[in-house]
Amino acid sequence: MKKRKPFLFYLLLTISAMLFLAALYVFLIPTFNQIAQAAQAASDVAAFYEIRQQTAADPDRGTAPQDHTSGRIPKSESITPDAVTGTGSPEPKYAGLREAMQAYNEQIYEDRQAGLSDPWCYTATVIDLASYGLEGEVVSVLTIPAMDYEEPIYLGATDDHLNRGAAQLSISSMPIGGVNTNCVLAGHRGWNGALHFRHIELLKVGDVVHVTNLWETLTYTVSEIKIIEPWQTEALLIQEGRDLVTLLTCHPYGSGGRYRYVVYCERKE
Repeated sequence: MKKRKPFLFYLLLTISAMLFLAALYVFLIPTFNQIAQAAQAASDVAAFYEIRQQTAADPDRGTAPQDHTSGRIPKSESITPDAVTGTGSPEPKYAGLREAMQAYNEQIYEDRQAGLSDPWCYTATVIDLASYGLEGEVVSVLTIPAMDYEEPIYLGATDDHLNRGAAQLSISSMPIGGVNTNCVLAGHRGWNGALHFRHIELLKVGDVVHVTNLWETLTYTVSEIKIIEPWQTEALLIQEGRDLVTLLTCHPYGSGGRYRYVVYCERKE
């Protein structure tokens, strides 16, 4: 007669299998999170480009060049303001939003960015996009070819915004360019498996960075890279006469934010 295995054997086998599955789950969490975040970012970017394309194709404003395959602005193309709005066309859509952004940029420049040292000011969403008729929270898109990076830009560096893409620090300029502006874009350097600015050290002086807003694509060139202390907020100030986008993240990777990695990108007409 065949001897039956004891109950303890099956109990240990079950526990071992459960522990293995738990370990496998923990190991795969970062991968799952990375896939989920990338999908969410791609969805938000696609939705923004759809709104932007509708804006550009407004029958009262003329039609912008487009990628007829996807309906999106190709990563490699920059669209001039005339191409988007149509030379001599009527007032562009969301003109009120653009004016509000420009007014904010002028205000913080005149105020010398008072309050920038207050960490709570970074999270404020100083412009309500919905009040200007813009659906969603994405205000523009950041594209960095050297990093194979494309993610949405949100106003205000809240935890939610940083988890989803790049976040404009309040008390820094809006992402519309212009003299005497510095739009500081913060990003996690890897977070719960999502990459975000994880590979920012691939950037070198001379690389290009694109910021696509509702009206145009602005192209910046990396001009300087430095490592600063977290309290050195003067490194994030507007620099007179310059049009800057500054990328900001923690350094070194996995250090818990001991330093800040800063990439200055400048746009010249």
